[in-house]
Amino acid sequence: MSPPSPPGVSATAEKALREAMERLFAGRPERTDGALTKQNLWREAGVSRATMNRATAVLAAWDAQVAQSPADERDRRHAEELARLRRQLKDNRQERQRLQDEVDAASTVITALLAENAALREQVARHSAVVVPLPRRLPEPDDVT
Repeated sequence: MSPPSPPGVSATAEKALREAMERLFAGRPERTDGALTKQNLWREAGVSRATMNRATAVLAAWDAQVAQSPADERDRRHAEELARLRRQLKDNRQERQRLQDEVDAASTVITALLAENAALREQVARHSAVVVPLPRRLPEPDDVT
């Protein structure tokens, strides 16, 4: 025994869906914002979503026409642009992290140098600032010419 076939749609509902599809593709929507979505298709036709889902022939025609429409090409370009921008964002985040690591390393080195500089200044301050002259050396008899 085979399973029962799914119920189709009435001729009136199919006609309403096809007319709605024509209006949407022509850019003349009456009940929606005109976006080429299945949600707009059933709303534009004034039928339920379930009715639209049972209209398999209409949905096949919809899918074929959407695939060829300029809107589909625009959506594809937008998706490609979005993917490119996401890759770029990922790369920029990695570069920012690399640069932050360099800044952190430089900060560590600067802190160490400041501490060393302070220690050297303190060491110099502890020693006498008096200059002690060295005794003059007397010339040796061989040095005089």
